[in-house]
Amino acid sequence: MASRRLYALFGLLSTIVGMAVGHFTAALLNPDSSPVLAVGSGVIDRTPVSMKEWAIKTFESDGFSVGPIDFAARNYDKIVLIGSVFLGVAVLALVAGLITRIRFLFGAVMLVVLVLVAGGAVVDRPSFEVVDLLPAVLTALAGVASLWWLHRTAHGLPLDPRAKSSVEVAKAEGAAASAAGPDDEVVISPGGGATSTGPRPSRRGVLIAAGVLTAAAAVLGGAGRFIGNLRARAEDIALPSPAAGEAAPALPTDLSTKYAGISPLQVPNKDFYRVDTRLDTPVVPSDGWTLKITGDVEEEFEITFEELLEMPMVERDITLTCVSNSVGGKYVGGARWLGVPLQQIIDRAKPGSGVDQMVATDFDGMTIGTPYDLLTDGREALLAVGMNGEALPREHGFPARIVVPGLYGFISATKWVTELNFTTYADTESYWTERGWDDVAPIKPSARIDTPRSLTTVQGGAKVLVGGVAWAQNDGGVTKVQVKVDGGEWIDAENGEEVNSVYWRQWFAEVEVDSGQHTVAARCIDANGDTQTDVRAEPFPGGSSGIHSVLFTVA
Repeated sequence: MASRRLYALFGLLSTIVGMAVGHFTAALLNPDSSPVLAVGSGVIDRTPVSMKEWAIKTFESDGFSVGPIDFAARNYDKIVLIGSVFLGVAVLALVAGLITRIRFLFGAVMLVVLVLVAGGAVVDRPSFEVVDLLPAVLTALAGVASLWWLHRTAHGLPLDPRAKSSVEVAKAEGAAASAAGPDDEVVISPGGGATSTGPRPSRRGVLIAAGVLTAAAAVLGGAGRFIGNLRARAEDIALPSPAAGEAAPALPTDLSTKYAGISPLQVPNKDFYRVDTRLDTPVVPSDGWTLKITGDVEEEFEITFEELLEMPMVERDITLTCVSNSVGGKYVGGARWLGVPLQQIIDRAKPGSGVDQMVATDFDGMTIGTPYDLLTDGREALLAVGMNGEALPREHGFPARIVVPGLYGFISATKWVTELNFTTYADTESYWTERGWDDVAPIKPSARIDTPRSLTTVQGGAKVLVGGVAWAQNDGGVTKVQVKVDGGEWIDAENGEEVNSVYWRQWFAEVEVDSGQHTVAARCIDANGDTQTDVRAEPFPGGSSGIHSVLFTVA
């Protein structure tokens, strides 16, 4: 009989084939119906807040270099999550394969149960349709069929159960075959006797079957990825380039061009941070997209993408910040947004006097609630369709997203938005408030040190450059940034030119230090004359606070 390790590999290979078939089918129908992505999304939804925050903080990367090649900073928390899901599935697949060594039916049932879990995750999606179960069904069929083929090949059995196996032929040829077990091979000796030696696996047959299934999994998995990318590119070709009815003024001098290490004044689209609950990059076609305005309003209506582009648009420079951004973190960035002022839509809808929340829903049912009074207090919120002079990138919300100055993204920045519902907190609870995050969370003032980086060594000299960015979007903007070295006195840094009160501000200072280890800290002062708090707070439930400090060494 084939070894235990071989049967375990049968289970793993069969599961990979099933997943490839499911991924390929989902790419043709609806990428969100992929069993793997559905399970991963379900895991995200059910992960405790503290563990999510730990994963975001732990697997954040500043970037690294290998020889002459620089790798940009990126977030690895989702990669780790997907890898963990794959690892868990792989272990269970190996166990299922081992069980088939005892009895095929038991191992096959275990594979089906794995797929049922994935199917349940698909059904649990808010935008579920019956056809979304097809990838899971085909995953189960392909996995069990692959396992059955490998199992029969390993036993030297024909693929057609009605055909006689080599064992049965041997039994018919020898008189002593009647004493052999039902699954045993009988070998006829030269003297006419027969002995039972057990089933004889066909090594060549097993290798052929495994090779065919491996190739099929690779082809189907690659084809699924290719189809997904092709669908995205086909839509990208048709993307419009809307022009601003009211263009933003030119940006001031970017200090990052003069002082290395300071964040660019305007973060390029490809480098802009991304934090959301998606494991993939959604492809939401503009053709057929609509925005529904519902709830306690005088007029409920619907806007198509074409109608949205015909509305008067403005450009605004706005800094976004994620509530998961820790002190000195990377989940903040400034960009130029193009869109329709949300106030135009509100004026047309005429919400009732009792409305205290706008709940925005994305294409897959994700909801974000924004306090109505903060949405309409004079800050210019946008229904954005463009970013930094380009059409809104898919990973940042195409066809349209909400951008609200001064509010953390979890209560404002809905991407891939399809509905705006004007309601009350008493009647509707959104995704993040259900999980214990604050209903009201204005962005807290903060200064970040970009250079020198923590735990790095800088070249010695008379002075060391310290620089970064600061923001105070709800308090009139940043008027002053101060730094202190090794616990000394706070000294004023030099500020870059202000873009506006809701945009971050660059700053720098040259400090005199001797060789050895040093600590530098930074804080900002807003237009009201208030100094950034030094009270330390974690991101949950309403945003982090505290003073950013960096330990570095002067060579």
